[in-house]
Order: sequence, then structure tokens, then C-alpha cells
Amino acid sequence: MHLGFRVLLAFFVLSGLTAWFVLRVVLGEVKPSVREVVEELLVETANLVAEMAAEDMAQARDLAPLQARLQRFTQREVDARIWGVRKERLDLRIYLTDAQGKVLIDTGSPSSVGQDYSRWNDVLRTLRGEYGARTSAAQEGVVMQVAAPVRGAKGELIGVVSVGKPVASLDRFIARTEARVGRLGALLLAASLLLGAGVTAWLVWNVRKLRAYALQVQAGSAAQAPVLAGELGELARAMDAMRLRLEGREHWERRVRALTHELKSPLTGLRGAGELLQEPLPDADRERFARQVVEQSERLQSLVERLLELSKLEAQVATPTQRVRLDEVLQQVIQSCTPRLQQRQIQLQGADALPPVTVRGDAEALHLLLHNLVVNALDFAPVGSCIELDLHRHGLEVSFSLRDHGPGVPPEVFGQLGEPYFSTTRPDGRKGSGLGLAIAKQVAAWHRGSLRFEAAQPGLRVHFTLASHSP
Repeated sequence: MHLGFRVLLAFFVLSGLTAWFVLRVVLGEVKPSVREVVEELLVETANLVAEMAAEDMAQARDLAPLQARLQRFTQREVDARIWGVRKERLDLRIYLTDAQGKVLIDTGSPSSVGQDYSRWNDVLRTLRGEYGARTSAAQEGVVMQVAAPVRGAKGELIGVVSVGKPVASLDRFIARTEARVGRLGALLLAASLLLGAGVTAWLVWNVRKLRAYALQVQAGSAAQAPVLAGELGELARAMDAMRLRLEGREHWERRVRALTHELKSPLTGLRGAGELLQEPLPDADRERFARQVVEQSERLQSLVERLLELSKLEAQVATPTQRVRLDEVLQQVIQSCTPRLQQRQIQLQGADALPPVTVRGDAEALHLLLHNLVVNALDFAPVGSCIELDLHRHGLEVSFSLRDHGPGVPPEVFGQLGEPYFSTTRPDGRKGSGLGLAIAKQVAAWHRGSLRFEAAQPGLRVHFTLASHSP
């Protein structure tokens, strides 16, 4: 089951149970609340009628006028719309009894005059000085009846007024309220579900971005951590920091393994030569082994110096901004390599026609880059061949390329060129440390430039590109 479906299902169940519970409580309180309000109004109405009848009963007057007024009241025609519910008749029942509970007036049943209502709870309790109310069945259904005492001038109890209202007349208001609450509850439930779906979609979308990032990292891709908000953003940043730490650890582990491999050969040669020099040897052999010690020591020194140069370049952060004549730096490199060029009878094509080109960078680092590229080409160029140089400005970029006519590099290892300690075998059978191209690649990256390789048929062509600076 997908994470999004699980979250949405949990949210749906939680929202549904909450809505059901709340609606049940609210709807369960509607009917009692309406009846409580109506009962309060009946209490006020009963006391009002009791005041109207008190004077006539205290003075023993004829109650016919009062009965007529109350009868006309109950028969009045009304047309009122109360919050959408139409009311067309008055449905109060009012009856008046004396102090013994005998009926004097009954608007609901005029023929009941003279009957004894003293056993009915509303009248009985009022006569006892209590709050009198009852609910009873009648022809019009269940009726709520509330009574109030009628008192004389001295406060003595002289009668009881009871006002009743059929519960059925309240059902329309209750049904309307329940319907409104139900609709509102359904609307709130739908809104909460939509909100839950939106939150779930947002959560799943962000989690999937994190998952895609984790899968890319697992596959070895240098992916960028997703930019997220809140705790998920903190998690993404923590994952990226962990990735960088792991990559750095793996990077240095590879370097240590490669460095150990590179050091093994000269150290083995030094140990072997040293052990032989401890024995009695002819002068020629002693001289040969001593020369081997010097050569292997120089190899170790070169390896250490290049490794330090590479580490120094990797620590650089700010892009260099000095104005440098790249053509002049290249001429200095050519002059430093002239003895070796002459020794191997290798010609440099294009060295005499270098255009003036100004770039922003570090002169020493650019000299190191160009020197390593030229020396690398010399190592692979056959004796008596040529190395092609080209330097030109193209728009906002400066491009330098050189090509040797050596054995070249298999296409499948192009991606590894420039990696520390990776090198192909030279024509003389030797194999370098690979730090020369690694340093060149790091210098290019420091200058926000690029270093790329391509097959030249025969040989290898190297392209170095960086931004130019207008003179």
C-alpha cells in the first residue's frame, strides 16, 4: 500500500469518526435545546395570563370576557416566516382552574369547564407551591404543559393557569436545524477531506523528491538535494551533508589506496637497491644501483610534490581575478620544455603564431596547467613527430588545444582521464601517476573553465576553455 493512500485513509477515518461523533452530539442536543427554549417561553406566557386573570378571579368577576379574549387569541390567523419556516396558526392551549383544580376556562376544550384537573401534574404541583409542568399525549400528539399560580391581592393562591404547546409544532424547526447542521457537517467533512488530500499530496510529493534524491545518490549520481520547507527541508539538508561526508570519505579512501599502490613500486625498488648495495658489488653494479636509488627517490619526491599541489588547488574557493596574458604564459612553458623537445626532435606547430589573449586567473596555476598538458603530450608523442597547438578567442571564451600523434586513449576510458592515479601506459612502457592531468583539471575547475579530451586519429586532443577578459 502506497504511503499517500495510507495517510489519506488514516486522515479519512479520523475525520469521518470525528465528524460522526460531533454531529451525533450536536444533533442529539438540538431537540432538547429547542424544547428548553419553548418551555421557557411557556413559563413566561403562563405567568402573563395569570396576571391577566388575577384581578377578575380575586374579585369574583365573570370570566366570560377573559375566556372570549383567550379564545379569539387561539383562533387568530397568522402568516409568519420564521427563519424559513412558515407559521399559519397559533397552537397554544390555555386553561385556568381555581384553587381546587376545577376548570374555569379551557381554550382547547370548552366543554371541559367544571372538570377536575387537580390530579394533573402541572396543576397538582403548582397547587403545592412547586414548579408545575408535564408532558402528555393528546389528539394533536404529545403536548408540553407548563403552569403558573394565580395569586390574590395578599399573595394567596387562588388558581392555576396552564399553557400547553404540541411538540409536533416544533418538529419543523428541529428538522430544519438538523438538516442545516447535517449539511454544514457534510460540507466541513468534505472540506477536511480535500484539505487532507492536499496535505497528503504535498507530503507524498516531497517524500518522493527525497526518495528520488536518495536513489540518485545510491546510484552514484551527483544529485542536488531538493529544496524543501520545514522538517523535510532539514532532513534533505542532513541527507545532503551525509552524502558529502560519505563521498569525501570514499574519495579519500580511493586516493589512499591509489597512493599506496603508487608508492609501492618506488619503495620496492629502493629497498631492493638498498639491500644489494649492502653486499660487495663491482663498481659498475654499485653505480647502477645507486642511480636507481636516486631515480626512485626523485620519483617519490615528484609524487609528493604533485599531491601537495593537487591538495592546495582543491582547497581553493574564490575564483582568481588577476589579468593574465595566456599567450605569454604558454610561451614560458614552451621555453621550459625546449630542451626536451629538441632531445626528442618534436616540433610544436602553431607556437610561433599565438595571438595575444588576456584572461582572468592565476598566472602560476595557469602555468602549471599548460606545463602539465604539454609534458603529458611529450610523454606520449613519438620521437620525431609534432604537437599541434592552437590558442584563440571565440566570443567571450578563450580556447586552448593541443594534439599529440601518439597511441591515443581508448574511448571507454575518456571519463577517467583527469582522475588522480589513473594513467595509460606510455610508448616507452612506463606508467605515470595521473596527477599531471588531475592537477590540470583542478586548475580548470578553479578558473570556472573546462578540460575535455577527444580522440584525434592518431593521438589525443585536449581542449581547455575559460572565460576571456577584454583588453
